Amino acid sequence: MNFTRWSARLPGTQRRAAGRTDHSISPAQRGESSVPAARAEHLTDEAAPAPAVEDLPVREILDRIPALVALVHGPDHRVAYVNDAYAAAFGTRPTGDPAREALPELEELGLLPLLDQVLRSSKPRTVKSRKAPGGRSYTFTCTPVTLPLGSSAKDADEGGVLVFAADVTDHAEAAERLRASERTQRETAVTLQRSLLPQELEQPDDLRIAATYQPGGTEAAVGGDWYDVITLGGGRTALVIGDVMGRGVRAAAVMGQLRTAVRAYARLDLPPHEVLQLLDGLAAEIDASQIATCVYAVHDPNEGSLVYASAGHLPILVRDENGTIHRAEEPTGPPLGTGGWLHASGSVPLGPGSTAVLYTDGLVERREEDIDEGVAALENALAGATGTPQVVCDRLIRALGVTADHDDDVAVMVLQHPARTGGDAELFRNAALELLGGVEAAPRARAFATGVLASWRFPAELNDLGVLAASELVANSLQHGTPPMRLRLRRTDRRLIIEVTDGDDHLPRRRRAEPADEAGRGIAIVATIASSWGSRRTPGGGKAVWCEFALPRA
Repeated sequence: MNFTRWSARLPGTQRRAAGRTDHSISPAQRGESSVPAARAEHLTDEAAPAPAVEDLPVREILDRIPALVALVHGPDHRVAYVNDAYAAAFGTRPTGDPAREALPELEELGLLPLLDQVLRSSKPRTVKSRKAPGGRSYTFTCTPVTLPLGSSAKDADEGGVLVFAADVTDHAEAAERLRASERTQRETAVTLQRSLLPQELEQPDDLRIAATYQPGGTEAAVGGDWYDVITLGGGRTALVIGDVMGRGVRAAAVMGQLRTAVRAYARLDLPPHEVLQLLDGLAAEIDASQIATCVYAVHDPNEGSLVYASAGHLPILVRDENGTIHRAEEPTGPPLGTGGWLHASGSVPLGPGSTAVLYTDGLVERREEDIDEGVAALENALAGATGTPQVVCDRLIRALGVTADHDDDVAVMVLQHPARTGGDAELFRNAALELLGGVEAAPRARAFATGVLASWRFPAELNDLGVLAASELVANSLQHGTPPMRLRLRRTDRRLIIEVTDGDDHLPRRRRAEPADEAGRGIAIVATIASSWGSRRTPGGGKAVWCEFALPRA
């Protein structure tokens, strides 16, 4: 018979089996005149019958298998049998003795209670990867069996347990190496994350701020939560908190780039929604596959409010001086990195005595609850949380059930605008003058500044510098600006702030004036005598130009 042509009609497995059958038949058995069916019948009749499973020598099989096998019986788990592999691993074990004495390794592994459970329930039990004395790891399976061990009716069918141990040392060591690698990666991500967060928060004159970052537990990879406090000048402060979607070193790296960009954009002193517009485009360039949520807010003590813009982030919560909780929900745009959206700014009151909380979703999001329930729980916790900002941070984290093994990382920032009274209030003063009447407003502004600074009891040198700076800023506004114009003087416990606003949105710049120029030196003079200066556009159209003088330390 042509085996090649006949086997071409069979699947691969049947072809190989047929080939082995064909080659195992002797030429005498094949015969030229026999048909395939006849030869098949002939072979079937002459083949030796396969042994039945019941006839297999079980003892010989158990002796030869490489796994560890022990057989115990009775309530004391007396040893009936151990195979050669078991004896090689733990030594020769006497039969007839209780397992507590004869198999001490089982007691060290905590398996004796498991044997009791198997004997009582008649159900098998398995424990995975237990390290035995000697350093090898085994997975133990305990199976109930019925043993005919005695001749009396009482112990004719006594219950026993077959202990089967598979050596999984290689797997256990590989798993431990993997866990060690994951721990190293997590520690690297945590270190990177913490190094990219501010090591010390800036403390503005008018606010008290504290922030906390807590990474997720060992089973949770580090995310990209971040926060920052940026002093803008002129008494204003920017506050930002955000969360990069994703885990590990990559999310932390993206977070670091966004935080650096926020600080750069904040120096432009733009409105919050314009800062988010710039961040949105940058986030798409950094990594188009990752998005981030963010809140950028600016506190102006002169306005007594928090102006903010949100890119898909959770709402800011504010507790006012009366204890009422306000939720700053609108407006909210999509997360950073999605593109094609115009963000908008909103505001929430933040007067003296108020406390505000900015946070990431790890604080309020739970798998079994709607996130609105978590925000409501945070509101309740904030209503009763008093003390310094750091104390409030800690209390909110405890109240929301955030522990060391939390499944997500958490960032929380608490800011307070303290209500000052008594001698402390004397260190925070404001005075303003509307500049009316054209060029004659300049001498009135100088007289006003002289009187106010004298009443605040500044040193004579600082008084003269302040009057000169106010005069130059007012002159610059009268020459290049449009009404309405205002001069504002403000002192804190650390600095004197002079600010002039007008209706023209053209921002001044410092330039070098030529000897023959009759103008262009005002801003240069202010920049020279003041600690810092700057300008920004105001929301209603127009601009504000300001400068600061550091007060001498007491």
